[in-house]
Amino acid sequence: MSGPSPRSRAWAATGSGNPGRDGVVTAHADAEPGVSAQAPRGRVEREALDETLLQPAATRARGAGERARPEPPDPERTCFERDRDRVLHSAASRRLAGKTQVFVHPADHQRTRLTHALEVNQVATSVARALGLNVALTEAIAIGHDCGHGPGGHASEEAFDAFLPGGYDHAVWGADVVLAPLNLCAQTLDGIRNHSWSRPSPATPEGVVVSWADRVAYTAHDLEDAVHTGIVSAQDLPADVAAVCGRTRGDQLGTFVGALVECASTTGVIGMRPDVAQALAGLRAFNYERIYTRPEALAQTTAVVAVLRALVEHYLARPSAMPGDVHDPDDPVRAAVTYVGGMTDRFAFRTALDELGWDPARLPRGIDVPRRP
Repeated sequence: MSGPSPRSRAWAATGSGNPGRDGVVTAHADAEPGVSAQAPRGRVEREALDETLLQPAATRARGAGERARPEPPDPERTCFERDRDRVLHSAASRRLAGKTQVFVHPADHQRTRLTHALEVNQVATSVARALGLNVALTEAIAIGHDCGHGPGGHASEEAFDAFLPGGYDHAVWGADVVLAPLNLCAQTLDGIRNHSWSRPSPATPEGVVVSWADRVAYTAHDLEDAVHTGIVSAQDLPADVAAVCGRTRGDQLGTFVGALVECASTTGVIGMRPDVAQALAGLRAFNYERIYTRPEALAQTTAVVAVLRALVEHYLARPSAMPGDVHDPDDPVRAAVTYVGGMTDRFAFRTALDELGWDPARLPRGIDVPRRP
């Protein structure tokens, strides 16, 4: 083909848009639906609307928000909408697409950390809307809750524990290190920092909703991924668990979301009735035994830990090899963990091959990271 195809030229021709009425340029050549011409609803008006739309316990957005570094408020977005947008457009969020959820270097239909975060967001906002909570804050926490994860899934926490006196917790690291440059609101950072059940309770009901949504989402979708890969069968799920929540992701999410909404709306406590909570715990326990701690998964963890620890030690010995914005002569350990923790799976393992001369046979199985020519 000597030049652009007709399809390509037709697409290029749409660049200037189309003339509409009143001299307005429109996207489509035919008549488009419009809206009522009225003053836009800016941040201040929508903050006022929240006073009547949100329930009394919901977190209210106020001006620029409670930020470590003061900044003027946005004229259009609430402080939590601004946080959501900052997290969504961050490099840390994008890199979640290349980080392990359960399976290293997943197949096309298996979850990554990014798709997991999106599913947590969907579950959390479903509950938040039904309860009259602040959806923008819920979204900001949900989208950002796993930005502190390193490559290779939870194995990265075990790898980095060896270098930090207080250990490595992806929730705390995500809020206090990875997302700190975004200058997020205190409530957003609190929800991210405390989304794990082993942490103190989040300070907002929106943060608590995300804590539940995280567990609901991963228990359901991790089982679905394992079924699709043939590791387990849906019929393997214990009958008492399946009798309450079903054997498919759709049935399980419907059960758990409905249970959270029903319980909170009738008792004021964000949680589940004992029978449904026990089913969620049973589903998680099944996943733990049959998926997360199966021999292949434990071997994957061992391989990931070895690679990541070697990479941190490599950059501790050669700090100048790290990018200038990461290198910190005052705290080289933190800098090395920050750099390696920010890597995607593929970049980390390729770096081990190229920079450390790592034996490809020692990489976690299922990873396709050919040596650069």
